[in-house]
Amino acid sequence: MTTHNVLVLPGYQNSGEGHWQTRWEAAHPEFARVQMPDWDYPVRDAWCRTLDEAVAAADAPVMFAAHSLGCLAVAFWATQYAYATQIAKVAGALLVAVPDPAGAQFPVDASGFAPVPMAPLPFPTIVVASTDDPYGGVAFSRACARAWQSAWFDIGPRGHINGESGLGDWPEGMCWLESLVEAV
Repeated sequence: MTTHNVLVLPGYQNSGEGHWQTRWEAAHPEFARVQMPDWDYPVRDAWCRTLDEAVAAADAPVMFAAHSLGCLAVAFWATQYAYATQIAKVAGALLVAVPDPAGAQFPVDASGFAPVPMAPLPFPTIVVASTDDPYGGVAFSRACARAWQSAWFDIGPRGHINGESGLGDWPEGMCWLESLVEAV
């Protein structure tokens, strides 16, 4: 994947040591975490502007490896914030564990992240869901995938597809990310 910059986009409270995003970033020098202004008090406008700056700074085509609230940041950025020149730099996005801001378990103030954009995203995307994700159900993630024109994969009961899910380096997820690169 050396011809692409992979921007790692964690969700609320960042991704810790055992998280697949952290492991991927440690193993691949072309992966870089987008450092959001405040991981504990996310503000949509600040997150989308930070994402825009990261895309602008990229010196090669960009892939997103997004988790949870990072997925919503990608959707809002792509549909409401990004200029065509920035969109043109994006080769694709892996969107994992899309949370439902209208759900009872959504852990932060959802006002800035709702309603979720339900328009096609302007680059290839894959949405990955778990059947027992407490923050976003299968029906919601499938609806997002349909609206965004994403491929959709159900990996069974894996919780929020995070460090507690026991995925380790998550080779299946890496294969999906690489499939987006190959499709380009």
